[in-house]
Amino acid sequence: MLLRKTAFAAGVFAAALTGASAAYAQTEIQWWHAMGGRLGEILQGQVDQFNASQKDYKVVATNKGNYSETLNAGVAAFRAKQQPHLLQVYEVGTASMMAAKGAVKPVYEVMNEGGFPFDPKNYLSAVTSYYSTLDGRMLSFPYNSSTTVMYVNKDLFKKAGVDTEKLPRTWPEVGAALDKLKAAGVECPMTTSWQSWAHLENFSAYHNLPFATKANGMNGMDAELAFNGQYQIRHIDNMGKWSKEGKFIYGGRRNEAAARFRSGDCAIMVESSAGYAGVKNEAKFDFAITNLPYYDDVPDAPLNTMIGGASVWVMAGHSAQEYKAVATFLNFLSSPEMQADWHQKTGYLPITPASYELTKKQGFYEKNPGTDIAIIQMTGKAPTDNSKGLRLGSFDQIRTIIDEELEGVWAGQKTAKVALDNAVARGNELLRRFERANK
Repeated sequence: MLLRKTAFAAGVFAAALTGASAAYAQTEIQWWHAMGGRLGEILQGQVDQFNASQKDYKVVATNKGNYSETLNAGVAAFRAKQQPHLLQVYEVGTASMMAAKGAVKPVYEVMNEGGFPFDPKNYLSAVTSYYSTLDGRMLSFPYNSSTTVMYVNKDLFKKAGVDTEKLPRTWPEVGAALDKLKAAGVECPMTTSWQSWAHLENFSAYHNLPFATKANGMNGMDAELAFNGQYQIRHIDNMGKWSKEGKFIYGGRRNEAAARFRSGDCAIMVESSAGYAGVKNEAKFDFAITNLPYYDDVPDAPLNTMIGGASVWVMAGHSAQEYKAVATFLNFLSSPEMQADWHQKTGYLPITPASYELTKKQGFYEKNPGTDIAIIQMTGKAPTDNSKGLRLGSFDQIRTIIDEELEGVWAGQKTAKVALDNAVARGNELLRRFERANK
């Protein structure tokens, strides 16, 4: 009996050792991201699905704050040689990541080496072109891609007698709706998130106007800012007047204003298509999604809007086994089923045609009108040099300058022309500094 007990105990001990060894052999991947709130919950759900789908790899997702904070955390970690495997970087950080020599491992290399041959043709060209070299090699994984759309509180529209069947499509039509909303006592007729992205970057692309020279920086670091043209000035001037009249309520530089729309206070919100997740989750009113407005007297408008959101960069300095795990995870995220689910829950674009077709087949757009606006707006027309995207150095800091100048307009302290001229001059100084540092 003692021998049997000893043998049993030895078997249990051996099994425990085997289990510990298997657990130890699991390759762990660190992913630093900037998704909070409902979006963070959905992201974590994807990670949990991947971890449960196999036993070889484990992804640990960690929120590092907003986009700027996450990028700064990644830079600091790389300098300390403690970088994560994956770092989510918003689109304006693309040029800085491309210029960070030795800091990243191109995603096309990671996928090919990991046994998942990477074909950019399997992704939407409007998305891949932003994160690829000029010869089509994808540098980062386009995880969450969005564009600017307009949300409408249909209940407040009805209260003010504004037509909810034919929503405003042009800025003059928006102006007419704001007049009625204000007259009806609506305290917040319109608000906006991401003011530079929506009202200068995407505004310029949608009207086929240059935001910067050199194809918005795509064709060289010697680009100069050019968003102080007559149409951009006119639009910012109109918004300044609406601000003075209490028709446009400024809510903050990022997406702080979205909370006020979701609560039902604001009738119109210009926001990322990814605002859908929060609106769908929180709104207690009937809402609609429609296109970013445009001026119909501008010759080429509307063209197409540009990409927003972020991509995931693979950081350099890790082992081949860890990169195999990264490739396996990114391949999992690329599947039509995962992309369709992500798109439908968040409002981010389906980054592959296959996931778009699957979403249509599932009847999602019919059941949720307006959720296809973003992809139609992005892909409905062939992009030009003015609408492919932006690739400008130090763009996070340039956006801060733009925010400062626009706030001067909203407060009635500056004219639109003075503010945009100042922003261009100040921003160009940063571009020249970035160019000198990266020659």
